[in-house]
Amino acid sequence: MAKYDENTIDRIMDMYLKEEKSGQAIAKKLGIPRSTVYFHIQKNIGYDSLDFTKRNFRFLINRSKHLESVVSVLQESQCSANDPLKIKLKELERLSGGDYNVHVLCEALKVPRGTYYNHMLRSKGDDAWFNIRRVEIKEAIAQIFNESQQRYGAPKITAVLRDRGIRTTPELVKELMIEMGLACIRQEAKALYKKEQQHTHNLVQKSFNPKAPNEIWVSDVTTLKINDHYYFICIILDLFSRRILSYSIGYRNSTALIKKAFLSAYNYRRPKEELIFHSDRGSNYRSKAFGICLDNHNVVQSYSKPHTPTDNAVAEAFFKSLKQEELYRRVYRSEREFKESVAEYMRFYNEDRPHKTLHYKTPVQFEAEYYNGGKPVKDE
Repeated sequence: MAKYDENTIDRIMDMYLKEEKSGQAIAKKLGIPRSTVYFHIQKNIGYDSLDFTKRNFRFLINRSKHLESVVSVLQESQCSANDPLKIKLKELERLSGGDYNVHVLCEALKVPRGTYYNHMLRSKGDDAWFNIRRVEIKEAIAQIFNESQQRYGAPKITAVLRDRGIRTTPELVKELMIEMGLACIRQEAKALYKKEQQHTHNLVQKSFNPKAPNEIWVSDVTTLKINDHYYFICIILDLFSRRILSYSIGYRNSTALIKKAFLSAYNYRRPKEELIFHSDRGSNYRSKAFGICLDNHNVVQSYSKPHTPTDNAVAEAFFKSLKQEELYRRVYRSEREFKESVAEYMRFYNEDRPHKTLHYKTPVQFEAEYYNGGKPVKDE
């Protein structure tokens, strides 16, 4: 920051306190950066020397509210400003996203904002607090939304969440509701509803028995916590045979995760006829990047209705089997053990496990008989 003489600083303070000009107006008038103007205003204001003007009165009121927020943070915090930085950063994670902005939190615990932001960037993994918290808040939002018979919008849901001990903001609740495709029954939701209907057709309509392979693929993502880490599994399943065509495992429930699984399945099957790809309305499936990927492969996209798991029941049922028959029965000592376990179950599910819907044939066997004209295929 450039240094300015005392006359310039005095001029800044006179224009701000006596002439009641804004910081932007002062910067323009004197030809200096706004950041410099605000820096000197904050540095040089003394409460005992303030003249009684409307601007000074508003300044004192706002300053008082700010200090009340700082005190409130200190009262709610589980650590003090004198604790080690690591502890304070952990506490900032817990308090973030609630009623306090980052400036107040950092000031109260004496943590530079740059240090806080760097910490948040470094911790953006699947087990990062904000990813886990978003999943937890989504579940709570869906429950409250249904309890209200889809009447509550983001402000009311935020209030109910706080009553239940979940601190968040209406802005975050609104963002998550849009991700889940939830819109309350209000006049202003009509435009959003129409827009969503134009782009989110359900082409499957719970018709889970196509006549041939590669007519309808379904996909879903589930998560599992192992040794304090969260892993996300995406599967691509052919509805005709219930065969798992591909899967991917990642640290984030991202567009990249599902795109990787889709491309693997597509390169494996190379479908020649029109293919429908059905999923829930997760933001990763509805992302622009994934939509372009499907368009480039001439695949038609289909979505479940908002908050209707039964529209994607086959994928949901597979994950239930995966967890009950494999994942919940194991104690994994490493990520490698977990991934090997998933790979083995996928093979077992496709090749060895009889399926009731397939008349107790395996998915591989059911497909083989289809390509053999419906005649049984003997194992070699």
